[in-house]
Amino acid sequence: MWMMVMFDLPTDTPEERKTAANFRSFLQKKGFTMAQFSVYFRFTGSREESKKYVSAVKRNAPKIGDICILFFTDKQFGDIIHIKNRKNDSLAEKALQYELF
Repeated sequence: MWMMVMFDLPTDTPEERKTAANFRSFLQKKGFTMAQFSVYFRFTGSREESKKYVSAVKRNAPKIGDICILFFTDKQFGDIIHIKNRKNDSLAEKALQYELF
């Protein structure tokens, strides 16, 4: 199971930019990888395992802004087409089996 966090946070003031940067930093510390500037993903193993990450995102969500969390199976995630500089690219290597535990 893959978990994707997408967000749209205000960045008009220095304080808002700092809040957005802190949220990005939080996601990276939790093991999320940046796909795009406000799109991060992480392999969680199972839907049950992802609950702790959902709770953490909710606790650390900025007071203002939009955050969406999506879930993908390994197959669905593997079928994502990623084009970078007009060339197909892979978002992430398939998770190793031992990461499930």
